[in-house]
Amino acid sequence: MEKVDPTIFKAYDIRGVYPSQINEDTAYKIAQAYAKFIGPKTVVLGRDVRLSGPKLFEAAKQGLVDHGVNVIDIGVITTDMMYFAVVHLNADGGLAVTASHNPKEFNGFKMVRAKAAPISGDTGIMDIRDLAAQGYNFKSEILGQVSTVDILQDYIKKIVSVVDVAKIKKFKIVANANFGAIGKNLKALAEKLPMEIVWINEQPDGSFPKGRPDPLIPENRTETSEIIKSSGADFGVAWDADADRCFFFDETGRFLSGYFTTAILAELFLKRYGPSKVLVDSKLNWATMDVVKKYGGEALMTRTGHSFYKAKMIELGAVFGGEVSAHYYFKDFYFLDNGLMPFVFMLQLLSETGKKMSGIYQPLFEKYFIIDETNFTVRNVDEAVKAAKEKFSGGKLSEIDGVAMEFVDWRYSVRGSNTEPIIRLNMEAKSAEVLAEKQKEMVEFIKRFV
Repeated sequence: MEKVDPTIFKAYDIRGVYPSQINEDTAYKIAQAYAKFIGPKTVVLGRDVRLSGPKLFEAAKQGLVDHGVNVIDIGVITTDMMYFAVVHLNADGGLAVTASHNPKEFNGFKMVRAKAAPISGDTGIMDIRDLAAQGYNFKSEILGQVSTVDILQDYIKKIVSVVDVAKIKKFKIVANANFGAIGKNLKALAEKLPMEIVWINEQPDGSFPKGRPDPLIPENRTETSEIIKSSGADFGVAWDADADRCFFFDETGRFLSGYFTTAILAELFLKRYGPSKVLVDSKLNWATMDVVKKYGGEALMTRTGHSFYKAKMIELGAVFGGEVSAHYYFKDFYFLDNGLMPFVFMLQLLSETGKKMSGIYQPLFEKYFIIDETNFTVRNVDEAVKAAKEKFSGGKLSEIDGVAMEFVDWRYSVRGSNTEPIIRLNMEAKSAEVLAEKQKEMVEFIKRFV
């Protein structure tokens, strides 16, 4: 039996290169360790479109069945469909075989407990790692049973339930599926809500022929922007491969940061629920903080990462949370992240306001100035973060996630990657001039550690 590579167990999920770091043997061991750690009777199992997915799926299924766990096979799904299935089918947990937005050679697992409660590095991933690394292996006298369930229509019913269908107007939308699993979901949604879809990269293809399926990478946005302009669409939307993140473009083809979308959706939910708790990103948050304050809510910063966000959403009973990375979390979806709900809420907002997409976002662009997240590969992450903290000091400090420092007219966040020798820089300012000046200073300083 092969040894399990401990480095594939990350803070939010499990990820590695197939087959060198993660393969059928690893998947079997992970499923066995998960079954031991959670102690479930029934587990939901799904996968994304990656080429290694079917083999890893079968190995994980066998690991669960051998442990005496009943498996509900939900097939090729978006990750948020797995979360939904766990709650809807009252299962004791769930696994999705996915590497989200990573390149085609990667695969991995996202894992939850009953009620789709997250499992993170703080709440079980490392326990599962240790069990798998120790070669834990159990064969039950009574094997688990496998059943197959098509969850799509029930999932779409849940998505549609959060808006007033009668008030949704028809829009022309450019939709970039990035060769992932979102296509069938959006088609099913289009049967319930009026829309004209101009498709890009619609057919699932786990070889990801146009490269890494991540709309957050600037060069991956060009195709969507150009087709919005040439087709005269009302707006554009793109998803990553497992479709738990949702990215918007306005009618001019301009990419709209998840930071600003968080502020816009926060306003929608505070109007819906009244003064409530909203989770905000430690990286960029002035716009969201101002919205939450305006509507009498309570804005709370938390650590970056979907598992941490979900745990905090559940703990605090927050109505909404958003990350710069375009993960959005909803009280209306069991306090979990969902990649299709932001889309239907945006349809609602455009229908109700009568505004163009650019009109909704423009006030934020005029008031808050940001940089794209900038990554630096450094010799020593801790050393670089500490040095930046000492050099750019004197403001209001937060160390919830790396170092964030707030001054009167600008703010920065420097944090180490959970998986690579990289530090990530985010900055916002009250003017373009201040942003440009401070960005130049910080980038020049951090480059000393590259």
